[in-house]
Amino acid sequence: MKKYIILALTILLTVSPIKVEAKIVGYDVVAQSNKENITLYAKELDGLYRDFKIKFKWGILSRPFWINDTSPTWSPKIIYENINQCDKQELIIILTKGYGTGVLEQEAHIFHIEKKEIGKAIVDVPVEVLIDNPLAIIMKNVRTQLTPDKAKISIGDKHFTVDIKPLGIQSEHLFRDISFNNIIKFEIKDNQFIAKIGGQISPVGGFIGEVVIVYEYQDNMYQSKSIKFQP
Repeated sequence: MKKYIILALTILLTVSPIKVEAKIVGYDVVAQSNKENITLYAKELDGLYRDFKIKFKWGILSRPFWINDTSPTWSPKIIYENINQCDKQELIIILTKGYGTGVLEQEAHIFHIEKKEIGKAIVDVPVEVLIDNPLAIIMKNVRTQLTPDKAKISIGDKHFTVDIKPLGIQSEHLFRDISFNNIIKFEIKDNQFIAKIGGQISPVGGFIGEVVIVYEYQDNMYQSKSIKFQP
């Protein structure tokens, strides 16, 4: 009987840490995913979540400089999908740094899951991969022109013209050129990593469409695969 009691205690002590979620002292759970036991922790300070920790399986990564708004509507998103045409899943975390009327600023982080030797064990470890800045992609590939009547956008050999007169914006309220700074958002669709950047012609509104960037993994980073404008 004594042998069985010792065996039962040994099993209990071994299994309990796996079944019970260990809380990180001083941190809030801000997002969770059932896939691979992924949890995102952060500290709340001055209306923002800061000092993030990513719990992936049974390891923890620190990201002290990440921020996200504390609004439940814009909680961080955890996505675990295959987005680079390989046999492995990638970990994508989308943060919302700010939002408001005519403003949405998101930031995305992509991690490849790699096998690493830690001690005597081989474990899966998320390794962050560089993403080309969508605004830099626009600066390199998109040409624009704004007049009191029309907004013109050129991407390569494709040209778009938007009649802005129906928006009723007076010429003194127009920007000098189309701005792509206020709406930056990310999503995963059809196993593709996508950025959508709104085009704005006035500080009082005047969104005329968005530039859609589809990314691909190439040369050890995520770069633009295609760019198009959607009026």
